[in-house]
Amino acid sequence: MQAHEFNPSSAMPLERSHTGFEFAPASSSVGAVLDTPGQPVIRGFIIHLDRARDRMPQVERLAAKLPVQSEIIEAVDGRTLSAVEIDSFYRPRLQKPYYPFAMSAGEIACFLSHRKAWAAIVEQNIDAGLVFEDDVEIDDAFHAAFAAAKACLKPGSFIRFPFRMGKEHGRSVLSQGETDVIQPKRIGLGMVAQLVSRDAAIRLLEATSVFDRPVDTTVQMSWFTRVSPLSVLPGGVREISPHLGGSTIKSRKTLAERLSREVLRPLYRAKIALRSRRII
Repeated sequence: MQAHEFNPSSAMPLERSHTGFEFAPASSSVGAVLDTPGQPVIRGFIIHLDRARDRMPQVERLAAKLPVQSEIIEAVDGRTLSAVEIDSFYRPRLQKPYYPFAMSAGEIACFLSHRKAWAAIVEQNIDAGLVFEDDVEIDDAFHAAFAAAKACLKPGSFIRFPFRMGKEHGRSVLSQGETDVIQPKRIGLGMVAQLVSRDAAIRLLEATSVFDRPVDTTVQMSWFTRVSPLSVLPGGVREISPHLGGSTIKSRKTLAERLSREVLRPLYRAKIALRSRRII
């Protein structure tokens, strides 16, 4: 299936037709911003599931607000992944600490979608990509957050815009007014918005040709990925999936599965936190 070969031609202008994954450059895109000489070339990539048509107005609003020209990354659909496709990417218990849960098709598809965004950054040969999931809204703090992240951008940078406040703490790398860029002691969960340098995208693609856990907790494992994320506080973003019909990734779980997760999740997170402290 062409959708899963990660050819960045699947990054499409917002004016794209719904005819698959082919990319036809457009003269302008929604939210287009001209590159400034001497500044890093940054493009926006909004991950959007094609069948979630009711989210398209949100995608267009988000693109119009972003400070860079933006394109759609057509998300991989977990409903259409075959067993063969899943087995070619998903291998449980690859890395320690072992992830204690089986990945759902939606989580696998989400990971593959982020890989498509990373591949687009690499093959378009830009300095960095501003990668957003489509259930995100930016607020008044975002432009200050983006300016701070851009000031910290260098080869290998992966800079997160967290949507949960008070969850991440660490050494300050940069302070600009009320905005701080930190090296978090423990990298937070969620992949709603990140500034990903080309070198970081290359490293992530190399490390995740096969994977054993969701993309956000893989990114927590900097000892494995060779990417050390920073976080901008406040991130200037809000996750709004409840207002858009709910998550397109999460699946219903039985009572036994929910109870198991309540027990195993904190144990796994403690192991990640312990390993993270060793490398800071």
